Amino acid sequence: MAESVKRLLRGLCVVAFWILVWEAISLIVGQELLVPSPALTLKTLIRLAVTKKFWLATLMTLVRTAIGFAAGTAIGVLLAFLTHYSSAADMFLSPIMRLIRAVPVASFIILALVWIKTEALPSFISAAMAAPMVWQSVAGALKNDVDRQLLEMAEVYRLGRLKTFVRIVLPSVAPAIISSAVNALGFSWKSGVAAEVICQPLFSIGRQLQTAKLTLETAEVFAWTATVCLLSTALERLLKAAVKHFGRGRAA
Repeated sequence: MAESVKRLLRGLCVVAFWILVWEAISLIVGQELLVPSPALTLKTLIRLAVTKKFWLATLMTLVRTAIGFAAGTAIGVLLAFLTHYSSAADMFLSPIMRLIRAVPVASFIILALVWIKTEALPSFISAAMAAPMVWQSVAGALKNDVDRQLLEMAEVYRLGRLKTFVRIVLPSVAPAIISSAVNALGFSWKSGVAAEVICQPLFSIGRQLQTAKLTLETAEVFAWTATVCLLSTALERLLKAAVKHFGRGRAA
């Protein structure tokens, strides 16, 4: 308990320090249009938070990202098993996954916008960013973390492919699936919002960011950016808590 309190206090100190730095920069610049103060940003965020537009945009962005993240995680896991057990699949699919990881997000969004409808683009980008991360982690776990002696024992005792997979392979790679999903969530979320900024679906945080920038509402840009950061942190913590709770349930 004491350690948790210490971590919380350290976190609050770090946040307070950077807020003071932000306030100092705002005072030095002296132009709220360029660098709005923390107080003005908070005031703007509160003003936005009581509007229907804010919650609708936030909800739709969350839905799009959740769909893309779930699809990308599932595809990444599936491709990891496929490329591990099939040399032909590994030869043809692995270079594509590495290429997707290498292409800058902005370039990928612009290329995808040529073929994909505006509303579906953020979900597609979220999935495309999550899948290679999950694939790489799970493929590595399949190669290094599965105990070969256990597999040989299962073969000797004729456990069968399905039982071997469920009782040996899947538990061995489960930590990699979970950790890669947690790591991919934040990147998937930010990539989805970036796609919204470019394609601007009707109800989205990205559209609100772009509109605020064009109308020179810098405080709103900061407020929406703060919303993105807060939601990213909250989503990662929720996923970690859900995984932890699920793990305890399995152990019990």
